[in-house]
Amino acid sequence: MKQYSYFPGCSAESTGLGLGMSTHAIAAPLDIELKEIEDWNCCGSTPYGSLDEESAIVVAARNLALAEKAGLDIVTPCSSCHVTLEKANQHLKEHPATLAKVNKALAVVNLNYRGSLRVRHVVDVLVNDITTEYIAGKVINKLEGLKVAPYYGCQLIRPQLGLDDTELPKTLDRLVTCTGAVAVDFPLKARCCGGSLTLSEEDKVLRLMFNLLESASASGAQCVVTPCPLCQTNLDAYQSRVNSKFKTKFNIPVLYITQLIGLALGINAEKLGLNSNIVSPRAVLEHIKKKVVA
Repeated sequence: MKQYSYFPGCSAESTGLGLGMSTHAIAAPLDIELKEIEDWNCCGSTPYGSLDEESAIVVAARNLALAEKAGLDIVTPCSSCHVTLEKANQHLKEHPATLAKVNKALAVVNLNYRGSLRVRHVVDVLVNDITTEYIAGKVINKLEGLKVAPYYGCQLIRPQLGLDDTELPKTLDRLVTCTGAVAVDFPLKARCCGGSLTLSEEDKVLRLMFNLLESASASGAQCVVTPCPLCQTNLDAYQSRVNSKFKTKFNIPVLYITQLIGLALGINAEKLGLNSNIVSPRAVLEHIKKKVVA
């Protein structure tokens, strides 16, 4: 069993509850042990870093220091947390003077960071540690015929952290395929959904969402999968707003990649947090049920 220090992040325990639930649900069947970091704090988020970089690094470094005690790679299911923690990690390794300042601040709470661990995304772990071949061997409900649009969003592959190609990524496609489903040709797979600008620039963001949903629909997708809680929330919760603005009738379930894998592993939909999705995943579940019965 592979062990990791687990950093859930705020979204996975609130607005992205399905992400946290499904990540935990698929761990044991795939021989993964997630040891949640005790007393973790918010990663600092990307907006904070643009206001006060040094303080933001200290906030992120506290989590790194806590994880380092366990001597395990730190893993998170959240794309935003992954970027924030990894940027802080890289900066501290490359700038000894900053590391010294950060450790001075951490010393107040009896912590110290040496820079010895790696920051990993769950997708990275699934593809490179567990492997798609191993996951395929664990599949109980093969999702044959289910057409899935793999949506990476911005943060999983930008800024480039070595996980995948920034324009033509394939990791999610491979994960979709190993469940037996079909990864459809989705040209906008690496385009932005608008992120947190939904609140301040709603009209512009709704246009971005429309483009993504239209592309997925044109590709014949029965659902979209993503690893990002912000992307999932936008495309799921605001899909009705897109329909209202553009006079469309999109009804495309937006699942986390961990939820899709969980379904293939035969895990109950409720345990995967699918009841927290806004656009009903009923069509996906009915497709799977038919395949199982057949």
